[in-house]
Amino acid sequence: MKSRFYLKFTGRYLVRVVTLLIAVSIVSFILVSLSPVDPVQQYVGAVPNVSVEQREKIAEYWGLNDPPAERFMNWGKALLHGNFGTSLIYRRPVADIIKEKFSASLALMITAWIFSGLTGFAIGCLMGIFHGKWQDKILKKLCLTMCSIPTFWIGIVFLMLFSVKLGWFPMGMSVPQGVAAEDVTFLQRIHHLILPALTLSFLSFANVALHTREKLVDVLESDYVLFAKARGESRWSILKNHGFRNIMLPAVTMQFGSFSELFGGSVLAENVFSYPGLGAAASAAGMGSDVPLLLGITLFSALFVFIGNMLANIIYGIVDPQIREGYINESNNR
Repeated sequence: MKSRFYLKFTGRYLVRVVTLLIAVSIVSFILVSLSPVDPVQQYVGAVPNVSVEQREKIAEYWGLNDPPAERFMNWGKALLHGNFGTSLIYRRPVADIIKEKFSASLALMITAWIFSGLTGFAIGCLMGIFHGKWQDKILKKLCLTMCSIPTFWIGIVFLMLFSVKLGWFPMGMSVPQGVAAEDVTFLQRIHHLILPALTLSFLSFANVALHTREKLVDVLESDYVLFAKARGESRWSILKNHGFRNIMLPAVTMQFGSFSELFGGSVLAENVFSYPGLGAAASAAGMGSDVPLLLGITLFSALFVFIGNMLANIIYGIVDPQIREGYINESNNR
């Protein structure tokens, strides 16, 4: 029974991801086609003596003179064969650029994701424990303020404070300037990583903290917690046996669901700190009208966010057997 459920579960997610990628492909291609930016002009740039005939040849080579529907079909056929096209900016295959840039961004996003989750959960627990007291009020106002501050503004403030004024961290980049890649040490990479990761983590930790606070307050005000207090259980025992156990699942689900915010925030954070990752590549592709690279990054980001949400649902079912049994019963009823 369970094996059949897992097969249906996997098949359902495969259908969803294929549908999602098709929808994202269509919408992205339409938006890029409607862009007023001329890709030929962006490709030529400030190069002088480029005749009209040469521009026409470039447009014909890229298929820009073909109808949009035909261009989309040609692009889709190339995708099915694993060909994402060639980047107009980097003059390299899009798949290679995404792989290279994502590997550079992965350490940044993982560090920021872990830091935001742990910090948000800890602050949310503190607010829930001191509900209604001055500690709760101060931390709640801080989290509400952080939710309304743009990522790029936080990055600029951190640069001015920790890099310019205090000199604790470098101004940007992922490695020191003028140092060969093979000569860069692990500590140097960590030193360049801390400030961008800290900036990126501020994007989602406040939401996790506020969500955890509300869940913990609901648990501490429930009837079974009041009964536990009447039996003489200590405050720490109540938090360990009833509070943390019940708020862990919602916090994990929300943290995995924050992949979209994390990926979107990396575009701003990487540009502020000149970090050579996938976010900076997406920004460069948009500004330079690099259509193949922009579409490739869009599809990859959609798949990245989908995987995050899928992992949240899987972990939710593993940790809570009742959720898994509910899915099985629902599948059997169908």
